[in-house]
Amino acid sequence: MPQSPNLKLVVQKLEPACQVKLLEMPWSRLRLYDKPYAEAVAQIRQAVSEFRQAGVQWVAVGGQSFGANATLAYMAQVGDVDAVLPMAPGHVPENFYPIPEVRRGIDAARQAVASGQGDALVEMTDINQGQRRVVKAPAAALWSYFDPQGWGNMALSAQNSRKPVPVFWAIGTHDSLYPSSSAAIYQKLPAHADSQYLVVQANHATTPEVASEALLNWVKARTGR
Repeated sequence: MPQSPNLKLVVQKLEPACQVKLLEMPWSRLRLYDKPYAEAVAQIRQAVSEFRQAGVQWVAVGGQSFGANATLAYMAQVGDVDAVLPMAPGHVPENFYPIPEVRRGIDAARQAVASGQGDALVEMTDINQGQRRVVKAPAAALWSYFDPQGWGNMALSAQNSRKPVPVFWAIGTHDSLYPSSSAAIYQKLPAHADSQYLVVQANHATTPEVASEALLNWVKARTGR
C-alpha cells in the first residue's frame, strides 16, 4: 500500500533524487487478492508507461515482501524497466502448497478455474510471515498467486527474466528467506556487473529501512545523480 510504514524511509530517501510512485496492489490488506497476478503486472506496467511518457529515462521497479516478488514476476512477464529493487522478498507458493490447510483452498481455486468458474469465490488459508488468516477471493486470482509453478514462484521468475538489468537485492539476517532460498533465487537472475546482493541486520519488515541508505547510494550511482 502507498502508506506502507515499511517503505516510508525508503521513499523519504529516494524522493530528493528521483520520482517515486507507490501503488496499492491486489495483495494489500484492503484488496486481498481481488484481481489476478496478470492485472497486478498490468498495473505496474501502466505506471512504468506513464514515467516513460513523461520523459523519464531510467525507471526501476521495486518493492518489499510480495512487492519484491512482483518485481521478479514483472521482469519475467514484461521486462521493460532499467533496474529491479527487491527488498525482503516474500511469498513462496511452492512452500505453502504442501501445508494441508492451504492446499485445500489452492486446489479448490485450481478446480474452479479448470471448470470455467474463475469468478467464483473460494476460501483459502493465507500465511503471511507465520500469521494465518482465512481469505475469500475469486478463484482465478487465488490460483494466479498460489500456483506453485506460477508467476509467484520467484525462482522461476528469476530464471525467466527477459533481460539482464542491475538488481539491488536486500535481505535481512532475521528474515526466514535468508537462510533458505534468498541467495539461490538471486543467483538465477541474469548476471549484471552493477547488481548488488546486500545482507543487513534486520527482519522481514525492517529490511527496507535498514537498507535505505545503501539503496539511495546505489540508485545515485546508476543514474548519475
